Amino acid sequence: MPRASRPGNTGSGRLAGVDAVRGLAVLGMFAVHVGPGARPGGAGFLIIAADGRAPALFTLLAGFSLVLAQRDRDPAGGWTRRYRPLLIRSAILALLGVFLASLWPGILVILAFFAVYFLAAEPFSRLSTPVLAAVAAVSVAAGPLLSFLLGPVFGYGTSGRGLVPEAADFTSWAGLGRVLCELLLTGAYPLATYFPYVLAGMALARLCDVRERAVAGRMAVWGTAAAVAGYGSAWLATHVFGSRDRLLDAIAAHHPQAAAAADPVREVLRGQYGAVPSTSWDWLLVADPYSQTPLETLGNAGVGCALIGLCALAARLRLGARLLRPLTVLGAMALSAYVVHALVLAGPAHGAASWPAWIAFSAAALTLTWAWQRLYAGSPLHRGPLEHALRLATRPEGRG
Repeated sequence: MPRASRPGNTGSGRLAGVDAVRGLAVLGMFAVHVGPGARPGGAGFLIIAADGRAPALFTLLAGFSLVLAQRDRDPAGGWTRRYRPLLIRSAILALLGVFLASLWPGILVILAFFAVYFLAAEPFSRLSTPVLAAVAAVSVAAGPLLSFLLGPVFGYGTSGRGLVPEAADFTSWAGLGRVLCELLLTGAYPLATYFPYVLAGMALARLCDVRERAVAGRMAVWGTAAAVAGYGSAWLATHVFGSRDRLLDAIAAHHPQAAAAADPVREVLRGQYGAVPSTSWDWLLVADPYSQTPLETLGNAGVGCALIGLCALAARLRLGARLLRPLTVLGAMALSAYVVHALVLAGPAHGAASWPAWIAFSAAALTLTWAWQRLYAGSPLHRGPLEHALRLATRPEGRG
């Protein structure tokens, strides 16, 4: 059966289950950006479930999709054919990210970091599958550990992390230095702690052909086991082995401003997006949103793996494919949805934080992306406006 018409694939050859997971990540991102806040109880658990996992899921899927794209890449050609599209894609994403962040939409814009992820992934794409899988496994612990050890070296041992590059940073050499440090180590989504998701996604795509039912099922099981191992180990460390008590001592010594908060640990982490402080080794045993410790990274990667497997299984069924179709369409146009939502947050919806706002954003995104694909069905534009523009800009020379 031709790949384009096989169950679980869209007409463009994209894997429907993977796009559906990306669509879920978009809705999770909306929940975090415009939802009412993560509070235990009732519908608030939906925000808790999305908090911290949406960017991790986007990043894991980036690595997964890189390998899928490489399967269709023409191996012939020299430096220009191989690297020109990569450099152009990264430059466009970086410019978009800096532009959106400079509008102050009230969110931590991730696009400039994605530009770095794509550049960094290129040499790893040449590794054999066993070596890539081993490197990905090691990076889950090595990346957060590197961030923890280097934080004090650059003056970020206790605070100051979580920024994103803005246009004003490029007006001086000192600003350029800060940008480089943010992208690699101290920003909201730094390479040190988020690149393991890219490597994990690449390894999963190499190891698992989700078009096979048995493989998709194993991904769901393995992912669930990894999520339980990551989050469960953090729970045991906190509630059984006393790491929380030791963290409270470290907070009293190094973060006195957070000691009086209802949850001092969460209060410290609230200002430490993308990493943990370097004031106690016990920080590496938490799995709170955006802490990017080995345990949170393992748990988040497990969630992503399980969702890919489950959505791939659902997409094999006619009813499942129909139910997933709105998410699949949204996921295929995730870049356009991201940029538009950031522009809206920088303007009329700035500061939105309620369930009605989340419903409005989600309904608008699902409706508009569906209408776009219906309107441009059969046209290259059906990929989405920004997706199509990016494809045109990065198309190798000599191809139609």
